[in-house]
Amino acid sequence: MTPLVLVHGFMGGAAQWAEQEAAFGDTCEVIALDLPGFGANAHLAPINSIGGFAQWVMAEISARNITRYHLMGHSMGGMIAQEVARRDATRIASLVLYATGSVGVMPGRFESIAESKARAVQDGAVATARRIAATWFLDTENAAGFEGCAQIAQQAGIGAILSGLDAMQGWSGTAQLSQITAPTLVLWGDKDRTYAWEQPRRLWSDIPNAHLAVLAGCAHAVHLEKPQLFNDVVRDFLNTHP
Repeated sequence: MTPLVLVHGFMGGAAQWAEQEAAFGDTCEVIALDLPGFGANAHLAPINSIGGFAQWVMAEISARNITRYHLMGHSMGGMIAQEVARRDATRIASLVLYATGSVGVMPGRFESIAESKARAVQDGAVATARRIAATWFLDTENAAGFEGCAQIAQQAGIGAILSGLDAMQGWSGTAQLSQITAPTLVLWGDKDRTYAWEQPRRLWSDIPNAHLAVLAGCAHAVHLEKPQLFNDVVRDFLNTHP
């Protein structure tokens, strides 16, 4: 079976995909990456551009001798996935762009990138990790998945936090959406506080072979808030593009 490569978002980590590794692992190899500066790779030097992250992801995939793969990116990871999809088109079987958009400076985000940077410097890495992780869930700190996400987010140091914010702030992929040729699923929770509707709508309308799934009653961490529904939707899409 074609492997499924998972790219986490800002202040995320591979451990956030445990539900998906369990759900898909019996049918294909699941490769959940930790980006430099985050998760289990928090010790690596952070990268401050989406293109740089994309090159790192492609190098990791090549090092595993993978010739064909499905790719799913969440949030900032979805921006990275868009870059990978354009640069590595011949190897990608399908693409899932989840809770993401084509503009790094996100209109309608719970706060601006500039504000996040200023507050990170003022509050420190741990407080920033917990504060931002809470925005990913409809029930904020009371959500069942919050504490696990916060613990993963807390692995990132202030350098990785600022580099990730710089990477998003300096990126836009809107003009290149028509160059994405892989069959694409755009997946979004209707209560997402980070990416307003215009962002997934643009992906859906401008990527030539794009499909849309909107999951109700979810915020930014749909794969943790409603994992069974999320997995069913993704599995159905992957099964149509084996």
